[in-house]
Amino acid sequence: MFYHIDDIFLQLQLNKSQFSVRWCLQIKKTYNFPPYKMIWRRKLLTPATFLIIVMKVFTGQTLTCHPAEYQIGNECCPMCPAGSRVKTHCTEFRSTSCLPCLDGTFVDKPTGRTECFDCTNCDAGLGLKVKTSCTTTSDTVCEPLDGFYCIDPIGNNCVAAQKHRICHPGQYINQAGTTSTDTVCSDCSAGTFSDGTFTSCQPHTQCESVNLQLIKAGTASTDAECGEKSSNVTVAVIIICVLLLVFLLISAGLVYFFRKKKMCLRSEKNTNPVILCQPSLENGTGSPEEAIPMRISSD
Repeated sequence: MFYHIDDIFLQLQLNKSQFSVRWCLQIKKTYNFPPYKMIWRRKLLTPATFLIIVMKVFTGQTLTCHPAEYQIGNECCPMCPAGSRVKTHCTEFRSTSCLPCLDGTFVDKPTGRTECFDCTNCDAGLGLKVKTSCTTTSDTVCEPLDGFYCIDPIGNNCVAAQKHRICHPGQYINQAGTTSTDTVCSDCSAGTFSDGTFTSCQPHTQCESVNLQLIKAGTASTDAECGEKSSNVTVAVIIICVLLLVFLLISAGLVYFFRKKKMCLRSEKNTNPVILCQPSLENGTGSPEEAIPMRISSD
């Protein structure tokens, strides 16, 4: 018993099989039926071959599409190129129709999608700025703002960034921050200082080495303060002037004190006269030398 292969395919189509004629042709090609059993174009097909085809059709073999195709139902449709999307899917009688992506959308590779992807927004609130603008074939590429570093990288893109660490006074910048790494700070050692912006700690100025005298010692965040040295003559003059000033002040104070005291005594003498009282000589006692002064009150 023999069958015509074209008749088989036609019958499958008329019966509205879930598999297309293209799939049956693929079986023919895949299984390489012997020429003497199946000859294309109205030639005879053996019952065994017919049975194999029917079994393959109804056991549900998966449709395998080419890498440049996408599957839609039981059809393998050509993909739309990058920068475009599918408008209508292909059928047995026509190919896929495509539309270009609109502004603000993109598709970066051949696709079977019916919608383009939205372009990424580089949010300044997340510490980002645009590195490469979006096109219909590529997404926006974001990078950290100046003074920021990326904390969530995805490929060449950055999703979120954080501000670089600031070194405090007494620390120096051991490693400067980059777009991918944070700043590294280190403490200054004894005898050195940094205000937090130096890339290395600086030694304190040695005042004696520059013929100056130390005014204020240096700290981890500030340098030593130096001043001009004073000569011995200047020091001596200053000391003499100070001593002379003290002497004059003391002398003036003493003079003022004694003059004040003298004026008080003179005033007291004028307001309270003293009368010498002479004792009686009638009794033969006493002498003129034994006169006793008596103070007479003005009252």
